[in-house]
Amino acid sequence: MATGGRIVMHVDMDSFFASVEVLRNPSLAGRPVIVGADPKGGTGRGVVSTCSYEARRYGVHSGMPISRAYDLCPGAVYLPVNHPLYTRVSERIMAILSRHTGRIEQVSIDEAYLDVSDSGGFLAAETLAIAIKREILEETGLTCSVGVAPGKAVAKIASDFRKPDGLTTVRPDAVAGFLAPLPVGKIPGIGKKTGEDLRQTGILTIGDLAHRDIQEVIALMGRAGIRVHRLARGTDDAEVQDREGCKSISRETTFDVDTADPPILTATLAGLADDVAGTLHAGRLRCRNVTVKVRYRGFRTHTRSRTLPRFTADPTAIRQAASGLFEPFLNGEPVRLIGVRLSVLEGGQTRQTSIDEFFP
Repeated sequence: MATGGRIVMHVDMDSFFASVEVLRNPSLAGRPVIVGADPKGGTGRGVVSTCSYEARRYGVHSGMPISRAYDLCPGAVYLPVNHPLYTRVSERIMAILSRHTGRIEQVSIDEAYLDVSDSGGFLAAETLAIAIKREILEETGLTCSVGVAPGKAVAKIASDFRKPDGLTTVRPDAVAGFLAPLPVGKIPGIGKKTGEDLRQTGILTIGDLAHRDIQEVIALMGRAGIRVHRLARGTDDAEVQDREGCKSISRETTFDVDTADPPILTATLAGLADDVAGTLHAGRLRCRNVTVKVRYRGFRTHTRSRTLPRFTADPTAIRQAASGLFEPFLNGEPVRLIGVRLSVLEGGQTRQTSIDEFFP
């Protein structure tokens, strides 16, 4: 497991976009709300950005084609993504987190890691998590879920354990027992398709994966299997990056079913580009480099990068650069995963933004 007595907290807002929309329009409370592309009566292209827990009861989830969401829940309230609004709310949340530690790694517009190793132990860290949850609720009207653990990956899994409005603490001696019975798809970076590939070989749980020989896992997953196998065994030495360590911002989506549909792929890419641009803006940063990542079947992964003429935080420029980089990947071959990364950053004197450690 993680070494050095570290205590990491992962704070994840609950169905963030949908929750902000409900906060803005209380009449939506209790109704299925889906934020994303226009469903156009079931013929729309693009994907779900996020949805309320009421919509999830119908089987809807982020990354799902909007047409499929409409089939499952035609009576939902469908709303477009409002990134400027979500970015403003995100800034308030990150300001609250900044009161409690100087080491924050914002990994997206609605989640962040905090290094709280100096809090005085796991009991004190849990007390701090309760205080943070209360402050966010009182000052924004939104709930979040928090995981506290010795390392980042376990903290992230823990924050998802009791959503929404949950709090789960995993002490060092409980890491193996906590992870072992969980579905293998709970490991960050393992999507639905990869999880199914693993299940076909008899790897159903994280414990199953931890007990497999590393060479067998590499044969199944390629180089990515090394990291996944280590995480399954509770080995997680990734540091929470402070302001000075911030080198990139990234976001990625794994599709439920591999798709070659150009409208779905381009709409997903545009949403990812807007997400990273929002995080860039929230951190008062500018970028010079844009990278697009595409993964096909068999874990074949390709990236293309572009250096911009000048540093920018303009979301339109970032989206245009990402779209241009992505165009050669629209070749008719089914895509499993898309990612967008911004790097070569400058600025950020007031607070740090993110590195997504699951974007190799």
